[in-house]
Amino acid sequence: MPLNKSKGNMYPWVTHTHAHLGGECLHKCSYCYVDNPRFGRPEKFRGPLQLMWEELLTRYGTGRTIFVDHCNDLFAEDVPREWIMNVLNHCAQWLENTYVYQTKNPGRYVEFLRWMLPTCMLGCTIETNRDILNTISCAPRPVGRFAAMQQLNTSRILFVTIEPIMDFDVDVLAEWIRKIGPEFVNIGADSKGHNLPEPPAEKIFALIDLLDKAGIEIRAKHNLERILGKEEL
Repeated sequence: MPLNKSKGNMYPWVTHTHAHLGGECLHKCSYCYVDNPRFGRPEKFRGPLQLMWEELLTRYGTGRTIFVDHCNDLFAEDVPREWIMNVLNHCAQWLENTYVYQTKNPGRYVEFLRWMLPTCMLGCTIETNRDILNTISCAPRPVGRFAAMQQLNTSRILFVTIEPIMDFDVDVLAEWIRKIGPEFVNIGADSKGHNLPEPPAEKIFALIDLLDKAGIEIRAKHNLERILGKEEL
């Protein structure tokens, strides 16, 4: 299958996306963006997790920024090591691209660093510093994600995504981000009405101010306008 051009509410700095994994993500987050409120989950991403072997034949070309397995978490704890290696080896065939990986289980990055291209970008989703996620997601606790990213010893570009942003403690989350030391932070809101415990605008502005003072680039997504107001972005 061909690459998909990035569109919609995806990161504007990503040019293409590609999925090797089919079936449902093992983290089963209630707010998963793959679930369409009107049409449900696409057939391709229903049922048990699987590696779609034919996708390993996709030609990536050159000069692209590709978000790999954007509809699943490639580094979730129960994804077989063999599958991850197949995906990384596929990417390694096309050296002149930037590959974007994002996970809620960053502790597993370490196991595969030696097979990742030097130009790849390693991201982690941290929606809040609080444990409220335990009631709506099977992903590792936020504090564990922070600890793993903080200890990640690599020259590769790191980034953090706070989306969908949920109520948080400003000083704690800001300190987590500063200790991780990402090149940039994406901040976005729930786009599909999952009735999540969201923070007030004042907290988000305070977080942005602290991160800006720490020299960390903020990349606010358009869906944040619902909370902050269009004129404030």
